[in-house]
Amino acid sequence: MHFDLLELISASSAFSAVRNMFTIAANLASVRERIEAAARRAGREPHTVRLVAVCKTVGPERVREAVEAGAQILAENYIQEAQRKIETLRVGIPWHFIGHLQKNKAKYAIRLFDLIHSVDNFALVEELNRTAQKQGKVQEVLLQADLSGEETKFGVSEGEIIQMAEKISGLKNISVKGLMTLPPFSDDPEESRPYFQKLRSLRDLLAKRKIPGISMDELSMGMSGDFEVAVEEGATLVRIGTAIFGPRPAKH
Repeated sequence: MHFDLLELISASSAFSAVRNMFTIAANLASVRERIEAAARRAGREPHTVRLVAVCKTVGPERVREAVEAGAQILAENYIQEAQRKIETLRVGIPWHFIGHLQKNKAKYAIRLFDLIHSVDNFALVEELNRTAQKQGKVQEVLLQADLSGEETKFGVSEGEIIQMAEKISGLKNISVKGLMTLPPFSDDPEESRPYFQKLRSLRDLLAKRKIPGISMDELSMGMSGDFEVAVEEGATLVRIGTAIFGPRPAKH
C-alpha cells in the first residue's frame, strides 16, 4: 500500500510537470497568434514584432520549458535572479534586462545581457560605457521614456530624451537601438494606446534628427495586458510574462 502511494505521488508529479509544459507551450502559441493577428490588423508583417518572454519569479525548469516551446528571447527584472538563471540554464539565446538598473549593478548587466531596455539617466549611461569598454563590448540599450509623469515610474522625460541621445552619441561603447516605455497600469488596454502612440512619435522625431550612432529601430512597449494595442501602434519588442507563465505568486 505504501509503495502504491509513492507510485501515485510520483505519477501525479510527472503528470503535473507535463501539464505545466503543455500549458506554457499552449500559452506561448496563443500569444504568438495574437501578435500575428494584431500585426496584420495594423498592416504589418508579424516577423517585425519579437516576443520577449519575461521570466521574473519563474523557476529555471519552467523557463527551460518555454525555450523548448520556442521562446527566443528571455528577460529579467533583477540582476541577481537573472545571474542565477543564466548560469543554470545556459540556453544560448539572448537575455534582455527590463527592470530599473542601478549604477552599481552596471558591470553585471554588461556581462549578462544582450540588450538593456531601461536606461533612464546619463550617469547610468556613462557607467555602462566605462564598464563596457573594460569588458571589450559595445552594449546595446534602449532609452526609457517617461511619458506619464507618474512618480513611481522611471524614465527620461519627453523634453529631455533628445538631449540625452545627443550626449550619448559620442560614447563608443554604447549603442542606442530605440526607446522603451511603461504606460500607467489599467485594466483597459485602450488606455495604453495614447502612450504607445506618443512613444512612436518620439521615435520618429529622434530618427529624423539622424544623430550619429543613435538608431531608432526598436520600440519596446506592451505587456501581457496590452501587447496587442502596442503591436498595432508599432511595437517591435513586446514584454510578456503572465500570459506565458501564468500569474506570479502574491507578495506577502
